[in-house]
Amino acid sequence: MKTTRITKIPTMGPIILDRNKQVVQFNVFAHRKNKVELVYQEPDGIEKSTPMEETAPHYFSINLEGVNLHGRYGFKLDGKGPFPDPWSHFQPEGVHGLSQLVDHQSYKWREEGWKGLELKELIIYEIHVGTFSKKGNFKGVAEKLDYLCELGINTVELMPVNQTPGRWNWGYDGTGLFSVNYNYGTPGDLKHLVDQCHRKGLAVILDVVYNHFGPEGNYLHQFGPYFTGKHVTPWGDAVNFDDDYCEVVRQMVAGNVKYWLDAYRFDGLRLDAVHAIEDNSTPHLLQEISETANQSAWEWGRHKWVIAETDENDARIITPQENGGYGVHAQWMDDFHHCVHTALTGEKRGYYADYGKFKDLEKVFFNYLYTGQYSLFWKKPRGTNGFHIPGYQFVVAVQTHDQVGNRAAGERLSLLVDFPFLKTAAALPFLSPYLPLLFMGEEYGEENPFLFFTDYGDPELQDSVARGRRNEFKDFGWKEVPNPQEEETFYSSKLTELNHWKKHQQYLFEFYRDMIELRRHHPALREPDKEKTRVKADPLSQVMEITRRSEKGTVIVASCNLGEKTLVLPHHSGKVILSSEWDKYGGDKKQNSSSRLLQKGEVLLREE
Repeated sequence: MKTTRITKIPTMGPIILDRNKQVVQFNVFAHRKNKVELVYQEPDGIEKSTPMEETAPHYFSINLEGVNLHGRYGFKLDGKGPFPDPWSHFQPEGVHGLSQLVDHQSYKWREEGWKGLELKELIIYEIHVGTFSKKGNFKGVAEKLDYLCELGINTVELMPVNQTPGRWNWGYDGTGLFSVNYNYGTPGDLKHLVDQCHRKGLAVILDVVYNHFGPEGNYLHQFGPYFTGKHVTPWGDAVNFDDDYCEVVRQMVAGNVKYWLDAYRFDGLRLDAVHAIEDNSTPHLLQEISETANQSAWEWGRHKWVIAETDENDARIITPQENGGYGVHAQWMDDFHHCVHTALTGEKRGYYADYGKFKDLEKVFFNYLYTGQYSLFWKKPRGTNGFHIPGYQFVVAVQTHDQVGNRAAGERLSLLVDFPFLKTAAALPFLSPYLPLLFMGEEYGEENPFLFFTDYGDPELQDSVARGRRNEFKDFGWKEVPNPQEEETFYSSKLTELNHWKKHQQYLFEFYRDMIELRRHHPALREPDKEKTRVKADPLSQVMEITRRSEKGTVIVASCNLGEKTLVLPHHSGKVILSSEWDKYGGDKKQNSSSRLLQKGEVLLREE
């Protein structure tokens, strides 16, 4: 096995050496190039090419004085180009244009006293910047922070914000890891958003993609072996993390982790689809990412986290390094979503074929559902045992961008189940001993879809993504698939403005707000502790009973009716502290009601 711990290589990207004299050092890795030129665009638009010096094999550098610190530049490689900088911090003309310098020290941070949150405290709200607000940019998100504070969440998670092709995209087709998407605003606008979040007591997590690069505007092949044919991925050659010159790519990723955590002061990163990161070397890339984040946390004196997304149920990812794991702080658990979703909707196609047994809801409150059993969908054994992993290392949800957006029509749960069951679904993550995550709009039952949308300029790519989208859904039996390239696909995915909510949506918002309040402050719920949790799921009645205990003995017992029938509860002691069927949440029970009837979809919480 190859050892690939990052070795010291020359620093890449532009470095401002002297602000007064406006001296900038430009650096680039250009494998086996005879001549590399810096192309700098003067304020009048004239481009000037200057040869760069090869300071080490395949590494080129040049210092320029009197440079506009917001100037634009690129690189010519053996006469071809200019190409944007692979380490560009801003692409104001998109993925094909010149890169722009960014003076990160020019932003004046206002919130210097932010102490951060502990991992176990997080209540996460996932946002796509382009569809969350009417403005569709960083400023639009900043203007809605008071709304998020009223809801009660304490952590904002942004889907990827690096540059992608065209006017809109989910963000997973980026080509430059460091470049802020100009459709959303400037680097300063993103810093202002993070700054405002911290001022209001909100942590901020950024979704990042290291498993592949987007297909359009990807010029990395021009610069060197950023990819390797050693591994085959759904996107072609794998990113080169374990082949010759992999140290360049690994340093790019480690540098990117530090960049977002330090220059933009993010509180953590969510790593997209780490199961698609191909790395057979030692240490694994995930281990080095975790170490880099831990170093940043130590330097800042506050918590910073790395949260992985994986569909493999691999406990090694979140196992401490001293115990043979990669040391990632937490992990998304899709099994929780799939068990709840199939129990509520009855869907059994695609990967949902592996789910649907009501009794499975007991296991998934303590562990992955698949812990090594054979998967019908994957056609192989899947998963490891995560029972021993603390609850605060798992993130669970009943809706996410993937589980909504990767439906052909992008239907949210609000269009798949009756209104009472939206409240049932809402309660389960907050009653779990895990970290709850909401997907934007879920909290009021948004009825607009969240579709997959792209804006590629390449006609062949446009056709390819539309065909691929149709083929993707054959296992689910979905035939009507909106074209990702059509403008309506994007615009129909925007959230409904508050003043256009329906009455039942306001009821649902009130329910979410009160559940979040209980989760954050009730002693039996605020600690994500699996050891003090008990769950019973009765397939006959379709009722779950969840018991949570605190260190001091406070107990909450939640009865959750996932079935269609009204049931009579056996006698229970204790005070009713919440019912999803209270009239304030759109039900027909008064808040002081002592009814022992458990209605369709009702969640009843008693304190003992």
